[in-house]
Amino acid sequence: MTTAEILSAEDIEHKIRRMAFQIYEANINESSVIISGIYPNGHKLAIKLKEAVEKVSNLTVTLCKLDIDKKNPIGTVKVDVSEDLYKNKSVILVDDVLNSGSTLIYAVSHFLKVPLQQFKTAVLVDRNHKKYPVKADYKGISLSTSINENVVVTFSPKMKVTLE
Repeated sequence: MTTAEILSAEDIEHKIRRMAFQIYEANINESSVIISGIYPNGHKLAIKLKEAVEKVSNLTVTLCKLDIDKKNPIGTVKVDVSEDLYKNKSVILVDDVLNSGSTLIYAVSHFLKVPLQQFKTAVLVDRNHKKYPVKADYKGISLSTSINENVVVTFSPKMKVTLE
């Protein structure tokens, strides 16, 4: 099996910083935003996005973790904060890779139970193999791959995105 590095740690940091500016621009009239990361890798990316948004803006960023079974996303979605925290707020749902869209669409459905000010999605890699009508509002890179290839996002010990 051949592995090709798509994004280095430096590339990823650059993408995250650019996405942070886009999030700030889309929320310029807001005082705060909620960034919810899909556990595990989406949450790791959400932590990095939170830090980057706080560096480039005066927004108050609240981080929350969303837990969903990616193999069976129709099941229970758990968020580690109460609905009152994100009600009528601007929410950004974060995952590392957007492939078929099933994880994102079921995670989105969780947030639609309460009124929101705005709802956006952010991914590091958009693979363009969607089965569902979901899009990434903020994305690090769009990557055309075959369905048989696998995109792997690694956050430690060294950040990188590889294609296997």
